[in-house]
Amino acid sequence: MEGMEQWKVMIENGADQILQLLAQFIQYVRQIPPTELYAGIAVLAITVPFLLLFPLFKRKKSNTILLSGLSGSGKTVLFHQLRDGSFHQGTVTSMEPNEGTFILHSEITKQEKIKPFHLVDVPGHSRLLPKLEEYLPQATGIVFVVDALEFLPKCRAASEYLYGILTNASVVKKKIPVLILCNKTDKVTAHTKDFIRKQMEKEIDKLRQSRNAISEADIVSEVTLGDPEVAFSFSVCQNRVTVAEASGLTGDVLQVEEFIREHVKP
Repeated sequence: MEGMEQWKVMIENGADQILQLLAQFIQYVRQIPPTELYAGIAVLAITVPFLLLFPLFKRKKSNTILLSGLSGSGKTVLFHQLRDGSFHQGTVTSMEPNEGTFILHSEITKQEKIKPFHLVDVPGHSRLLPKLEEYLPQATGIVFVVDALEFLPKCRAASEYLYGILTNASVVKKKIPVLILCNKTDKVTAHTKDFIRKQMEKEIDKLRQSRNAISEADIVSEVTLGDPEVAFSFSVCQNRVTVAEASGLTGDVLQVEEFIREHVKP
């Protein structure tokens, strides 16, 4: 009983202190000029809802990685290797994007919780370029797949395709990183990544020069890659462009996995 009485006294004392503080606050508020008081209330009315709603409107970082490149470069094989560690070779070029949300196949055995990413394999047919442009603003990283085995006959077309990505307004504005992935490097006659990089830089330089020759009225919406008076290299791009090697058929996809996890943290 003695303990209960002590608690009762403490509660009563606490209530008295709260009432005293409340009375002091009311007295203080009454001393504030009405104009200042109304201004303070208006600030609170605007600030409090904003602070409460801000987390709802905060944009989440994208977890989408795009696989792009010409048809036949091996994008779909890479997609399946990354997803389930197997390869799939289609006999007909897909006309619809192949996509899914998952963790890397190499991460399946890990015990800790791993953040999945969204992978989109965009068909490389020229008629489907508008589809690629729909996905570009959503990307946090772009993997541009190049056929290292049949590179030379397709160098011009691949460079034009890549040029369109590098000058895309969303890619430039958001500085979306691009990985040029030289696929099929397990073959003896495949070209090296350094050779492919240099050849594509030369082709893009030619494209850039030809585009600069067009009147400004025709290229008003196009982004200029570097100084037209200086030979083009990927280092002048506003976004980061790197080059790596892979082999979808043999499962050598470590470098593309590292790129994915660099930009979508596990």
